[in-house]
Amino acid sequence: MKRTLLALLACLGLVVGTAATGSAATGHGGVDRAGAYYLALGDSLAAGYQPGVGDDKTGGYVGGVLTALRAHEPGARQVNLACSGETTGTMTTGGICTYAAGSQLAQALQFLRAHHGNTALVTIDLGANDVNRCVSGGTIDPVCVQGGLASVATNLPVILTQLRGAAGPGVRIIVLNYYDPFLAAALTGPAGVATAQQSLALSDILNASIGASARSVGAKVANIAAAFSSHSTAPTTLPGIPVSVPLNVAAICRRTWMCSLGNIHANDSGYALMAQAVARIL
Repeated sequence: MKRTLLALLACLGLVVGTAATGSAATGHGGVDRAGAYYLALGDSLAAGYQPGVGDDKTGGYVGGVLTALRAHEPGARQVNLACSGETTGTMTTGGICTYAAGSQLAQALQFLRAHHGNTALVTIDLGANDVNRCVSGGTIDPVCVQGGLASVATNLPVILTQLRGAAGPGVRIIVLNYYDPFLAAALTGPAGVATAQQSLALSDILNASIGASARSVGAKVANIAAAFSSHSTAPTTLPGIPVSVPLNVAAICRRTWMCSLGNIHANDSGYALMAQAVARIL
């Protein structure tokens, strides 16, 4: 995710971990659990970005997942290669963050090959920045979004296939889908409600594409959209707002900086929720 107000998301986290096992020495797929690695990949959500602070690659949801992982794998070590602003295109070509191997994907593949047999978990959230440029001034450009969704549908399966190939069949890969920060537009009036509805429909398409890509390589999906109650319209209240609001809108206000700062990123509460969604799979 970029640090702008443009992104059609709902982050379903992925950063941290190794599968739980009953053996202190080996576990899922025969991985040596003594100091096994957890490789975190993705965009600014995986990088733990917070407005006014910047990236925190040991915090965010990745830090929460690592904590949960260490309950089963005390020696687990984290490597976070995430890049704020990364798209499914730049993941492969590079150009945003600096990597010795040239791109985040190339660096990740190099790492996985170098630590083959000692990597227990890979998490990744990717795809939101392919469409974030399509939202501006409270309006959504559907043609632009269509192009972004096409990029995700084309690029993400290729990225995940390469990661699976380098990691091997015994390494758990968890792909996060996204919450929809633009649900907050519903607080601005009838036009905003229409924008929020359109945004949610497009977010569903993005998340469906992410899910299909994950399943194609035997990866699990951390359902961040569900964790943020994306489709729940049950009425609830928010401080300072005299009328009831839908739960999905309230969740965005409570779990992200969208309603207070106009920033799409999760706050501490939101990152914790994302970490819980990943930890449930572990």
